[in-house]
Amino acid sequence: MRIATTIFLTDETISPVRLARELEQRGFSGLYLPEHTHIPVSRDTPAPMGEPLSREYGRSLDQFVALGQAAAVTERLAVGSGITLVAQHDPVDLAKRAATLDFLSGGRFTLGIGYGWNVEEAADHGVQWSTRRELVRDRMALMRALWAEEPESYEGEFASVRASLAYPKPVTPPRERAGAGPLTGPRTLIGGMAGPKLFAHIAEYADGWMPIGGGGLAQSLPVLRQAWQDAGREGEGPEVVPCGVLPSEGKLARYRDLGVSEVVLELPAAGEAEVLRTLDEYAQYL
Repeated sequence: MRIATTIFLTDETISPVRLARELEQRGFSGLYLPEHTHIPVSRDTPAPMGEPLSREYGRSLDQFVALGQAAAVTERLAVGSGITLVAQHDPVDLAKRAATLDFLSGGRFTLGIGYGWNVEEAADHGVQWSTRRELVRDRMALMRALWAEEPESYEGEFASVRASLAYPKPVTPPRERAGAGPLTGPRTLIGGMAGPKLFAHIAEYADGWMPIGGGGLAQSLPVLRQAWQDAGREGEGPEVVPCGVLPSEGKLARYRDLGVSEVVLELPAAGEAEVLRTLDEYAQYL
């Protein structure tokens, strides 16, 4: 089972370059970074992780810039977004950034995507909250048209793109889907709470699920795997990558027994000394 990490990197924490080098030297498999463009001061949306909202949420680095630095100073470390708020991006621009990072890293990039929780943040990006899931689905389809090997147009509910020359292409090869075109682009995981709508979207246009923590996996995984089969997806089933995990031997053993192949451990949004101490503690699980 691969052991990766996630952290809110900010202007006050360890740098992406130092962290990436330390992770690779110690044998961790990957680094996933979250995303918030900004946190409106006037906010009615309660934070699902509890109030008051931690300082790092309003100070996080741009995830693609930071992941690019991490990839540039390592050779084996996987890099990923955990997660990218797709509804808050122009899809043509996001397709280019994701493909470029996957290309320059030699196929080490995972695109974790999600729908967000902060209504006010999304509203500043022009997102209508009630349709954000459909918007993400639509934008992912547009991005896959740009990632296709041959120029391919897309006409969706929210956006469209002409058949275009769009390079570089992601390194990750296309994956076949029954009754649909190939799944192009980097490895894609969808974050979110377990539920039939989320699982249907994972089975339709992703490679797997990135739940926060691993609570309830024993009950959720059979439902997700059934949705995967019902959609005509083949292979060993969807990947499941619990993110933001505080580890223990028993917890990691349960994940392994459930068929989880990768776990993402949470690091503190702290300075170099504290983060390195935490890596030393986590090394026992490698």
